[in-house]
Amino acid sequence: MSTRLVLLGTGGGPTPKRSRSAPAQAVLVGDATYLIDCGNGVGRQLALAGIAFTSLRAIAITHHHSDHNADLGTVLQLAWGADLATPVDIYGPPPLAAMMDAFLAFAGTDIDTRIADEGRPPLRPLMRPREVAADGVVHTDDRVRITAARVDHPPMHAYAYRIDSEDRSIVISGDTRPCRSLIDLARGVDVLVHEAMHLPSLDLPLSRTNGSRLREHLLGSHTSAADAGRVAAEAGAKMLVLSHLVPGDAPIPDEAWAGEAATEYDGPIVVGADLQAL
Repeated sequence: MSTRLVLLGTGGGPTPKRSRSAPAQAVLVGDATYLIDCGNGVGRQLALAGIAFTSLRAIAITHHHSDHNADLGTVLQLAWGADLATPVDIYGPPPLAAMMDAFLAFAGTDIDTRIADEGRPPLRPLMRPREVAADGVVHTDDRVRITAARVDHPPMHAYAYRIDSEDRSIVISGDTRPCRSLIDLARGVDVLVHEAMHLPSLDLPLSRTNGSRLREHLLGSHTSAADAGRVAAEAGAKMLVLSHLVPGDAPIPDEAWAGEAATEYDGPIVVGADLQAL
């Protein structure tokens, strides 16, 4: 059963961008779909990628910055509207369960109306939040095993995830600075999807009221393209995919991103693009 990775959104940061959607990845194993992160617009990206909403099996959220979870509830509501009939397991750090309850309250008028007016089943039983509070296997089924590892993304409680199927292994770093736990999770992985900053261009989007404080956060909590290459090399990853690109809308050629990573990693490097399938 073949496994595919689709990069639904490859831009980093909460502000909508013209050239890249917010962070989200889909791992397709046969007719089952596993989402890692649900940034703004993920439902539209699934439609553009031709991925059926009814194929959703599980969703894993790396952390609760809005560019990673803004459409978590929404994508499930949209899938429900597209005839999702099987429960979806949802993983992420606390307070995931309370957030799902709050979303159902927010969307209650629409949900109740569609149940009464369109004959849809209740949505709540299709949403199964399971909070991740420690490293280890969080999900297993007949297609995949998903393992979580805590990563360093201060001040957030953040996880990377490894998806192992019968024919492929994929690690999604989420947001992190270089850390040992991610290297250990990604040992020998077929594909490492790692966030990346282009440090020479970092000043470009920071001419704003909180620019100096934002720069401090970026340098202390994220990973440069070169350091992503170093992580991939130390882990022995067979392919490095750069995503969650910061700055996400700057006119930086792919060769510049890849060139930074290639100073530390001599394997194949892909500079991620929205809707790219690997």
